[in-house]
Amino acid sequence: MNLDFSQIVPYIPFILEGIGATLKFVSVSILAGFILGTILAIFKITGFWPLKAIADVYTSIFRGTPLILQLMIIYLAIPQLTGYDISAFLSAVLAFGLNSAAYVSEIIRAGIMAVDKGQTEAAKALGVPYRSMMLNIILPQAFKNILPALMNEFITLTKESALVSTIGYLDLMRRAQIAGADLYRNFEPLFFAGVIYWVMVTILTLAGRYVERRMRQSD
Repeated sequence: MNLDFSQIVPYIPFILEGIGATLKFVSVSILAGFILGTILAIFKITGFWPLKAIADVYTSIFRGTPLILQLMIIYLAIPQLTGYDISAFLSAVLAFGLNSAAYVSEIIRAGIMAVDKGQTEAAKALGVPYRSMMLNIILPQAFKNILPALMNEFITLTKESALVSTIGYLDLMRRAQIAGADLYRNFEPLFFAGVIYWVMVTILTLAGRYVERRMRQSD
């Protein structure tokens, strides 16, 4: 076995810069996916069937096709169809945000449906407007129930972020690939990148457990 990690030492700062690039687009994607997913979840439980149909079709499309296909369509097809030269960063945010929204919407919908129906009936009896009822009564309770599932989705998104290396975005994975190509040694930089991904996911997991414990203690 011919391993020599000393050769990647000069590339360590270059690879570490990919952490910021990765977290930047993942954070924006998570926020976009959470906001859009919440809206879609509300559409799914509304009695207005056109909104429910839109949300169901959206979820079916984005859950039924590969994420990398969605990424490639946004990055390669949008310039062809519109003439707009979309950046790798914006393509990554759109693909991951739109894809995450489909999964988040199902998670939130399940959380809303799990809230005791008596809460909704009591709010309606008191004349609480639908918007206030959802924002102040139903959603806060739903989020407590679905926090573990949401954290799993965000962790999955972080791991899948390596896919953006296929469109040239200089994330952690792409920088490790560049280092490997320069050195003609791929194992060491890829192993180093793998350790960093593992550390990021572990931190996210521990943070999720901490928040979950705090929320349970507040009940």
